[in-house]
Amino acid sequence: MTKVVVNGNIDAALRKFKVKVARSGVPSELKKKKFHIKPGVERRIKKEEGIKNSHKRNRYN
Repeated sequence: MTKVVVNGNIDAALRKFKVKVARSGVPSELKKKKFHIKPGVERRIKKEEGIKNSHKRNRYN
């Protein structure tokens, strides 16, 4: 559970809360679980993401 202490400024606390929730990965998990993805499609997506990430890592070396 994400918690933020409010010290008088509600707007700042709301901004901090939104950042913490985004970093925890809750919105992306909800987006992934909105629809059922077949296992083969899921494997293909993960493979493509892995290739893309390896290209990003190797680009700066």
